[in-house]
Amino acid sequence: MFTACATMGPPQPPSLELPKAPLDLRAVRKGNHVTLSWTIPTVTTDRQAVRSVGPTRICRGLTAVLTECGTPVGEAAPAAIHATASSKRPKQNASYIDTIPADAGDANPGGQFTYAIEVLNAGGRGAGVSNSVHVPAVPTPPPPKLAARVTGAGIVLTSDDLPHDAADAQVKHLYRVYRRQEGDTHSVLVEEDKTDQSEIVDRSFEWEKTYLYRATMVSVLGSETQGCTPTAASTRAPGNLQAHASADCAVVKVEGDDSPEIKIFADDIFPPAVPTGLQAVFSGPGQQAFIDLIWAPVTDVDLDGYNIYRHEEGAAAVKVNASLVKSPAYRDAAVATGKNYFYSVSAVDVRGNESARSEEAGEAVP
Repeated sequence: MFTACATMGPPQPPSLELPKAPLDLRAVRKGNHVTLSWTIPTVTTDRQAVRSVGPTRICRGLTAVLTECGTPVGEAAPAAIHATASSKRPKQNASYIDTIPADAGDANPGGQFTYAIEVLNAGGRGAGVSNSVHVPAVPTPPPPKLAARVTGAGIVLTSDDLPHDAADAQVKHLYRVYRRQEGDTHSVLVEEDKTDQSEIVDRSFEWEKTYLYRATMVSVLGSETQGCTPTAASTRAPGNLQAHASADCAVVKVEGDDSPEIKIFADDIFPPAVPTGLQAVFSGPGQQAFIDLIWAPVTDVDLDGYNIYRHEEGAAAVKVNASLVKSPAYRDAAVATGKNYFYSVSAVDVRGNESARSEEAGEAVP
């Protein structure tokens, strides 16, 4: 009853299979290494699904925008892509690490390097370069030599071979020390300091754990003034690059390469502080005789309690408490008439480390 016919459209030229240029290129600089990352194209310039891609050219220049690659500084290997329709294909990321020549920023430390990429097809043809991204050209010095030792006050970190900045130097330097717990990939910043302060004390760790420390130099270009506020930069990444910009200041901080990690076990063999200010006071008339002891509290964060020692003249001191005393006061009711008693107090931490005994305080029982 019904008839149908189809009208054929004009013939289409074959697809050139040119992958669309990525528009999400990102760059992070660390020392002389710049990590580039982007999303692998899934469609061609004529809206066809990309079936395969060739190598990716890495382009670096000094102009604000790269409109063509010119002579590439590197090439990323072809990426394998999922053989599915572009609309159903999950995003795939690619990356490349470019090494900047060590002296590339010496002539113009306030300049910048511009990066772009060009994704080629299997035949080696591309559709043009991606968006341009920038990293500062300020040179970074090599990492310092780091040493660590455990003390009762904390883990003391010292750095050697720190650069000394002249007062009129265009580029200043700081150094940072990072810490991570063994088995954990996440690092925390212990401290950032000027290079004339070569010693840092880490007090924020936990005892009886193993840590790894590393140090890095930070090149600082520009100067901060009151009222400067941080602003995000397209190439900014936590711990690697920080940029500040406003009408009154322009500050760029770029981290250099890391020193080798050093491992240290935070073994607490250090006793708390010795108690001070011990006083002994007798009370007795009209009631059971006793001697009250008071002293200044020990402020160590890992303090567990106190031990009380007593002796009579010419005798050895004996501990009189059965369990640790938790507060800086003690009442000794085991006293006898006509006796002279001498007391001292020690502090004990949660790992059983005991301090030396305090100065003695004496009291007589009439």
